[in-house]
Amino acid sequence: MKQAALSVHKLNVSVRSASGTVNVVKSVSFDLAAGEVLALVGESGCGKTKTAEAIMRLIPHDIGQAQADTIELNGVNLEALPEKRMRDIRGRKISMVFQEPLTALDPVFTIGSQLSSVYRRHRGQSKRKARASSVDMLDRVGIADSRRIMKTYPHQLSGGMRQRVMVSMAMACQPRVLIADEPTTALDVTTQAQVLSQLVGLGHESGTSILLITHDLGIVAQYCDRAMVMLHGQIVEEAGVTELFSRPQHPYTRELLAACPGAAVL
Repeated sequence: MKQAALSVHKLNVSVRSASGTVNVVKSVSFDLAAGEVLALVGESGCGKTKTAEAIMRLIPHDIGQAQADTIELNGVNLEALPEKRMRDIRGRKISMVFQEPLTALDPVFTIGSQLSSVYRRHRGQSKRKARASSVDMLDRVGIADSRRIMKTYPHQLSGGMRQRVMVSMAMACQPRVLIADEPTTALDVTTQAQVLSQLVGLGHESGTSILLITHDLGIVAQYCDRAMVMLHGQIVEEAGVTELFSRPQHPYTRELLAACPGAAVL
């Protein structure tokens, strides 16, 4: 296996609820190799999103707590970093595409303002250069008339367009690792395929490793190199995609494949 771009060792996440503290992620460990597309697959509520938020250190202390032996990004332990340093790393070395772009994008700023701010903050570009870089990136993710789109607000765009903008923001700095959390759930099948192809294509171009969180085994079969299956906050199976689909070991994996027969033919 290639050298790990991201290495997670014994990650645990607990959240507070009305009935007490609930452990939603339990001793999760994995390596994401350089340039790899790794799927984290499982049903809704199994702990996939909390795993991603914990890696990004985005779980508020008043909601829950995340602990790990180590979360190493290119050899740097994110667990040991102060929040100021972590803010510098987010977006530049590790980025995330969220499930619902309308809530992830700021409704009061234009697309151009939000995308340009990534280039200015993390790459030190001038206002003019950042705007040019933003237009170029929007073109690369398949947005037509990108100069006009720069002047629009998130609510003026379709779901597919908003998600392309999120991909643009996440890939602006060619991060070492990109976490994509159900990035196409609300999109139609054609738009879903376009967005995923653009996302994976940009990742390959820049050498970015991708952790793709999904419940759709068809997506896993088409876009991923390896897959981890999560059940009740635990990884119950991990294998290359061909092996996972042809020789599933865990009963839950076999149930998932049986529920998605089209994906079982690899």
